[in-house]
Amino acid sequence: MSLSQAQKKAFRSIGHHLDPVVTVSENGLSEGVIAELNRALSDHELVKVKLALPERDDRTAMLEELVAASGGELVQKIGKVALLYRHNPKGNPKLSNIKRFEEHHGRR
Repeated sequence: MSLSQAQKKAFRSIGHHLDPVVTVSENGLSEGVIAELNRALSDHELVKVKLALPERDDRTAMLEELVAASGGELVQKIGKVALLYRHNPKGNPKLSNIKRFEEHHGRR
């Protein structure tokens, strides 16, 4: 599923207020990092990831690996922070950043 520009814009708005829940360091992608990202995406659907790597090319390559490993979709990347989305049809409305936002601000 590819996100429309309108969806990406809405998700960027929601994501602006989020803190990174997963940090990837120079140690690379361990099973633990991938498991944590998968758990976060299952629970929250929309998450920020911090890429603590000094080189831009390394961050880009790591981000591509993260997206592929998680089955998520890149919404936005600014500097060392990326916003990822993966829909969860059985998501918990109390945990999903998207559902909580919609409840709080009314559906648009």
